[in-house]
Amino acid sequence: MKVTMLLADSAQSVNGKLYILGGGWSVTGPDPQPMAVAIKVDIPWNDANRKYQFKLALYDEDGHAVIIPTPTGERPVEVEGGFEAGRPPGLKPGTPLDFALAINLGPLPLRPGGRFAWGFLVDGEEKERVAFSTRPPQP
Repeated sequence: MKVTMLLADSAQSVNGKLYILGGGWSVTGPDPQPMAVAIKVDIPWNDANRKYQFKLALYDEDGHAVIIPTPTGERPVEVEGGFEAGRPPGLKPGTPLDFALAINLGPLPLRPGGRFAWGFLVDGEEKERVAFSTRPPQP
Protein backbone atom coordinates (compact mmCIF):
# COMPACT_ATOMS: atom_id res chain seq x y z
CA MET A 1 0.00 0.00 0.00
CA LYS A 2 1.33 3.39 -1.01
CA VAL A 3 0.07 6.64 0.56
CA THR A 4 0.64 10.15 -0.81
CA MET A 5 -0.26 13.20 1.30
CA LEU A 6 -0.42 16.91 0.49
CA LEU A 7 -1.18 19.88 2.73
CA ALA A 8 -3.67 22.37 1.32
CA ASP A 9 -5.88 25.30 2.23
CA SER A 10 -8.93 23.22 1.23
CA ALA A 11 -9.60 19.88 -0.47
CA GLN A 12 -12.48 17.68 -1.63
CA SER A 13 -12.72 14.06 -2.63
CA VAL A 14 -15.36 13.54 -5.34
CA ASN A 15 -15.82 10.31 -7.30
CA GLY A 16 -12.32 9.10 -6.47
CA LYS A 17 -10.61 12.36 -7.47
CA LEU A 18 -8.99 14.99 -5.24
CA TYR A 19 -9.81 18.66 -5.82
CA ILE A 20 -7.19 20.77 -4.06
CA LEU A 21 -7.04 24.53 -3.40
CA GLY A 22 -3.84 26.14 -2.19
CA GLY A 23 -2.00 22.82 -2.12
CA GLY A 24 1.62 22.00 -1.46
CA TRP A 25 2.50 24.40 1.35
CA SER A 26 4.81 23.62 4.26
CA VAL A 27 4.67 26.88 6.29
CA THR A 28 1.59 28.46 7.87
CA GLY A 29 0.56 30.94 10.55
CA PRO A 30 1.61 32.28 12.94
CA ASP A 31 -2.11 32.75 13.61
CA PRO A 32 -4.34 29.65 13.48
CA GLN A 33 -5.41 28.90 9.90
CA PRO A 34 -7.82 26.36 8.40
CA MET A 35 -6.03 23.54 6.60
CA ALA A 36 -6.72 20.35 4.72
CA VAL A 37 -4.86 17.11 4.22
CA ALA A 38 -5.37 15.50 0.81
CA ILE A 39 -4.61 11.78 0.84
CA LYS A 40 -4.33 9.27 -2.02
CA VAL A 41 -4.04 5.60 -1.15
CA ASP A 42 -2.93 3.06 -3.76
CA ILE A 43 -4.16 -0.38 -2.73
CA PRO A 44 -2.60 -3.44 -4.38
CA TRP A 45 -4.97 -5.68 -6.35
CA ASN A 46 -4.57 -8.54 -3.86
CA ASP A 47 -5.50 -6.29 -0.91
CA ALA A 48 -8.82 -5.15 -2.37
CA ASN A 49 -12.25 -5.93 -0.93
CA ARG A 50 -11.16 -5.75 2.70
CA LYS A 51 -11.87 -3.19 5.38
CA TYR A 52 -9.12 -0.91 6.66
CA GLN A 53 -9.06 1.45 9.63
CA PHE A 54 -7.15 4.73 9.36
CA LYS A 55 -6.04 7.44 11.72
CA LEU A 56 -4.70 10.86 10.78
CA ALA A 57 -2.78 12.21 13.78
CA LEU A 58 -0.89 15.46 14.39
CA TYR A 59 2.53 15.31 16.09
CA ASP A 60 4.93 17.95 17.38
CA GLU A 61 8.65 18.14 16.55
CA ASP A 62 9.40 15.63 19.32
CA GLY A 63 6.97 13.08 17.91
CA HIS A 64 4.38 13.58 20.66
CA ALA A 65 0.67 13.89 19.92
CA VAL A 66 -0.49 17.51 19.72
CA ILE A 67 -3.09 18.10 22.43
CA ILE A 68 -5.64 20.92 22.16
CA PRO A 69 -8.43 22.12 24.44
CA THR A 70 -11.98 21.04 23.48
CA PRO A 71 -15.36 21.54 25.15
CA THR A 72 -14.98 18.05 26.68
CA GLY A 73 -11.38 18.50 27.87
CA GLU A 74 -7.98 18.27 26.27
CA ARG A 75 -7.74 15.84 23.35
CA PRO A 76 -5.16 14.79 20.74
CA VAL A 77 -5.69 16.17 17.23
CA GLU A 78 -6.69 13.10 15.24
CA VAL A 79 -9.31 11.87 12.80
CA GLU A 80 -10.27 8.21 12.54
CA GLY A 81 -12.33 6.26 10.05
CA GLY A 82 -12.45 3.31 7.72
CA PHE A 83 -12.36 2.51 4.02
CA GLU A 84 -12.65 -0.38 1.62
CA ALA A 85 -11.65 -0.45 -2.04
CA GLY A 86 -13.53 -2.91 -4.19
CA ARG A 87 -12.61 -4.18 -7.61
CA PRO A 88 -14.91 -2.73 -10.25
CA PRO A 89 -16.16 -5.07 -12.98
CA GLY A 90 -13.87 -5.30 -15.98
CA LEU A 91 -10.75 -3.92 -14.24
CA LYS A 92 -7.64 -5.69 -15.52
CA PRO A 93 -6.22 -8.09 -12.90
CA GLY A 94 -3.20 -6.66 -11.09
CA THR A 95 -4.36 -3.03 -11.43
CA PRO A 96 -3.89 -1.10 -8.17
CA LEU A 97 -7.01 0.50 -6.73
CA ASP A 98 -7.24 4.16 -5.68
CA PHE A 99 -8.83 5.61 -2.60
CA ALA A 100 -8.96 9.41 -2.23
CA LEU A 101 -9.62 11.18 1.06
CA ALA A 102 -9.79 14.89 1.90
CA ILE A 103 -9.84 15.98 5.53
CA ASN A 104 -10.56 19.67 6.18
CA LEU A 105 -9.82 21.13 9.60
CA GLY A 106 -10.70 24.44 11.18
CA PRO A 107 -8.03 26.70 12.67
CA LEU A 108 -5.94 24.80 15.21
CA PRO A 109 -4.20 26.59 18.11
CA LEU A 110 -0.66 25.55 17.16
CA ARG A 111 2.40 27.07 18.77
CA PRO A 112 3.98 29.78 16.56
CA GLY A 113 7.53 28.95 15.50
CA GLY A 114 6.90 25.20 15.85
CA ARG A 115 7.37 22.17 13.65
CA PHE A 116 4.55 19.65 13.21
CA ALA A 117 3.71 16.58 11.15
CA TRP A 118 0.55 14.77 10.12
CA GLY A 119 0.93 10.99 10.26
CA PHE A 120 -1.41 8.66 8.37
CA LEU A 121 -1.78 5.21 9.91
CA VAL A 122 -3.58 2.24 8.35
CA ASP A 123 -4.49 -0.60 10.70
CA GLY A 124 -2.13 0.90 13.29
CA GLU A 125 0.91 1.14 10.98
CA GLU A 126 2.16 4.55 9.88
CA LYS A 127 2.20 4.71 6.09
CA GLU A 128 3.12 8.36 5.43
CA ARG A 129 3.98 11.60 7.19
CA VAL A 130 3.92 15.19 5.94
CA ALA A 131 5.56 17.96 7.97
CA PHE A 132 5.03 21.70 8.23
CA SER A 133 6.14 24.67 10.29
CA THR A 134 4.32 27.61 11.85
CA ARG A 135 5.85 31.03 11.40
CA PRO A 136 7.26 32.74 14.50
CA PRO A 137 5.05 35.36 16.17
CA GLN A 138 5.08 38.82 14.63
CA PRO A 139 6.62 41.59 16.77
